[in-house]
Amino acid sequence: MSEKPSISPGGGASPRPAPAIAGQPRLRPGKGLDVGTANLLSAVQDYEGNVIIKVQRNAFIDIEQNDFTRNMLTKMDVQYVILNNKMVVIGDPAFDLANIYNRETRRPMQDGMISPKEKEDAIPIEKLLIDRLLGPPQVAKEVCYFSIPANPIDAQMDSIWHKGVYAGILTQLGYTPKDIIEGHCVVFAELDEDDFTGIGISCGGGMFNVCVAYKTMPALSFSTTRGGDWIDRNVARVLGLKASRATAIKEKGIDLRNPRTNEERAIDVYYRELIRYTLNEIKKRFESASDVPAFPDPVDIVLAGGTSRIGGFIDVVKDEFAKIKFPIAIKEIRRAEDAFTSVARGALVAAAADPENPED
Repeated sequence: MSEKPSISPGGGASPRPAPAIAGQPRLRPGKGLDVGTANLLSAVQDYEGNVIIKVQRNAFIDIEQNDFTRNMLTKMDVQYVILNNKMVVIGDPAFDLANIYNRETRRPMQDGMISPKEKEDAIPIEKLLIDRLLGPPQVAKEVCYFSIPANPIDAQMDSIWHKGVYAGILTQLGYTPKDIIEGHCVVFAELDEDDFTGIGISCGGGMFNVCVAYKTMPALSFSTTRGGDWIDRNVARVLGLKASRATAIKEKGIDLRNPRTNEERAIDVYYRELIRYTLNEIKKRFESASDVPAFPDPVDIVLAGGTSRIGGFIDVVKDEFAKIKFPIAIKEIRRAEDAFTSVARGALVAAAADPENPED
């Protein structure tokens, strides 16, 4: 559980409200959903002001359907579903099995968007994962804000199809879906003491999402198609590893200020390149955009997301920032207090403040 949101609260196929369960806290209507390439996170608030976060790794793996594998999964207490005549393990167990069998997990999302490589399985897998995270609505037509990427500046694609897919899934589950730019979620979650003014950056698996906001309103939003997966793919390529193995090395807990092995040194090299690339793209957008607000005071840059959690991340950001001439005054560069949950919490802030969210 974490702190309460910063803003107070002001027809699907399965619209039935969730029943009250003895011993469990009553939940306020309104949910936040972080639709990430690597992980899905949900956020909901109870009537005591606590924020409850749930997480599922956004991955799956298919396994040959026979008695042996069925018995093996049962003994390992791993849940599976039958999808298109295949046994499919979803979420965190899929990642664990991929490492055991030296296989790559399959991803419903790629580079921040619904994956075109998984045309057949991506949408039903996402519906299963999201249903597990959110559960049924607390009230009919409960509002759920879900994160979407801003349109990328380094790829020819937009978020229209992606947004439509997740709006459709949430509608089928009985929610009223509303989308919110991912970097805007970081602003809502982390910049309340600055009147929701500053730069929020969500450092995700598929993309880095940037939002420049002034008094809650996004003035400039964009994304790049480099994120944690870009690091993993490149580390795997230069070292001859599976990408899932590179991910596991990165997540075990290393420090960019003190890489000790070839694997850690490769991760450090690609992290620094990713940070350098992102900061330079922000600088270019500030210099070329005509509608960026003239901030009267220096503002914060706040970074969040799973890719920002590695040791030494903010030190490297500050090192690379010092090498460029940034066009506006920056007060502080910092990481969100709970970087992993920031986007989900920011989406919940938006849901709690939405006047269309029904009362229970």
